[in-house]
Amino acid sequence: MPHWRITGKNPLIFLACIVLVSLLLITVSIRYDKGNLFFESVIVRIFSPIQSLLTQVRTSILDLLDHHFFLTEVSRENDRLLKEIDLLTRRNSDLLETVKRQERIKKLQGTNKKEKVKSLTALVIGRDSTQWSKMIFIDKGTDDGIRGNVAVVTDAGIVGHITHSTATTSKVLLITDSRSAVDSLFQNTRVPGVSTGTGEDLCEIKFVPIDAELKVGDRVISSGLGGIFPKGRMVGTVVGVAKRKQELFQDVVVAPSVDLSRLEDVLVLLPVIEKL
Repeated sequence: MPHWRITGKNPLIFLACIVLVSLLLITVSIRYDKGNLFFESVIVRIFSPIQSLLTQVRTSILDLLDHHFFLTEVSRENDRLLKEIDLLTRRNSDLLETVKRQERIKKLQGTNKKEKVKSLTALVIGRDSTQWSKMIFIDKGTDDGIRGNVAVVTDAGIVGHITHSTATTSKVLLITDSRSAVDSLFQNTRVPGVSTGTGEDLCEIKFVPIDAELKVGDRVISSGLGGIFPKGRMVGTVVGVAKRKQELFQDVVVAPSVDLSRLEDVLVLLPVIEKL
């Protein structure tokens, strides 16, 4: 078995080995670190754009979600505001209609102050306007004191008369209906006649003497005869006059003073019953 002995040269060799090993370890360590830095650099260069893209995508998605939630809230708020606007619009329209109707009723009632006739305002709730019939329906009936044939008017003149009533509604025959007849006078000349409906939008005055002096524009009023229409109510205005030879009466066409196609509120005239 060999025996190692430390001679004068051995310590130098041992020290040299130690230095060599140390240098080798340092070299390997340095190379290893440089390798790490190189690979890290390569990896960073490769994945940095991807990471940047992912970051942008993430940011965009978050922004999109925030925008979506913001728009959702805005949409809900808009819906709420639109509903509130619709409600306020309806309320404003209802109030305007109430004011307009009060104005119409006040105007209607104002035409009846000087006459000894009780009146009742009514709302038009239906219409029957055909070739054979010109009628309207109102929301007042026997429960409101309507009895028999009574006149229906507006501030512009005569509308017609009631022909039938239930407890809560009434049927009104318009003066343009061919079954209607109103004893009349020409306001200027006082010539009498009978206003009858033509079944269209006009009336004609029957039994007007051929020698009566009439012209377009003459006003026609109710004469008060017949017991339904009070005297002096406007019937209409003459729009046509024709005289035929060997005829006793002339043909007179009258346009009603009331626009019967746009009726909304009317006044029912109830004669005062004298107490004995």
